[in-house]
Amino acid sequence: MVLVEEMVSRRHAIISFRDGVVAIEDLGSTNGTFVNGEKVSKTVLREGDRVLIGTNILKLIRLSTQHADSRRNLEAMAKRRVTARQRPLSSSSEEAPRMTGNLEEIPLPDLLQLFGSSRKSGVLVVRTDSRVGRIFLDEGRLHFALIEGQTELKPFKAVYRMLQWKQGVFELEPPDTRKMEGAVDLSVQEVLMEALRQQDEFSTVRGQFPPLDSRLALKTPLVAPLHQLDSRHLEILQTALNCANVQALLEKSNESDSDTARIVVELMQSGYLHAIDKA
Repeated sequence: MVLVEEMVSRRHAIISFRDGVVAIEDLGSTNGTFVNGEKVSKTVLREGDRVLIGTNILKLIRLSTQHADSRRNLEAMAKRRVTARQRPLSSSSEEAPRMTGNLEEIPLPDLLQLFGSSRKSGVLVVRTDSRVGRIFLDEGRLHFALIEGQTELKPFKAVYRMLQWKQGVFELEPPDTRKMEGAVDLSVQEVLMEALRQQDEFSTVRGQFPPLDSRLALKTPLVAPLHQLDSRHLEILQTALNCANVQALLEKSNESDSDTARIVVELMQSGYLHAIDKA
């Protein structure tokens, strides 16, 4: 099977079928072979498994002899796709095929790991029914991210939000060479590890954290002395009072979501803030 693209090695992997068992073995490829999001060296495949080789998703399905027409249709489709990918571009105005797909087939963490290991550059555009996010990659490292309509989000927070999107489509666009204000330089592994840490820490206070659409107000009469608060708690307190709701606080806060949530809970428990439910 020939997959003509830069992320597929000349001899990438072997798929074998012996004694009713389908297996795949990576042949030391540059960018690796992934099965259901996990990088593998050799493993048995089961019906429904998704194999990622380069930017190609291969799904293992069973076709019985009664479905010979379907088999021929699949073979014809595969030949057309290979021919189309091998055909040279007819003019300079045409672009090479871009990587596209959906998050249900390749979750965003797996996709970022793939781009990180292959040192990919480009703008990963992720679209859901109501949101559009962009992750700017430079040789596999993240240097900026944004979500349209949420300009206050810092790059890491934007990525953290997008990592929670389970449905949507993605497309890898060509690199964007603009200088971004607030740009970062983080490896994909750093981003994913920090996101997992925040998710774990946020879950520990989730039960005490107010609803995202509620508003935080100063508890009156204020008995707890303000001079006992450190600079981080004071900043969150002031930001909370100036935000329309808790969701806006998470977006505007200079702290991570997990640290913001922890500090808010501490301010509520100490008698500085209380939540007002949305009317």
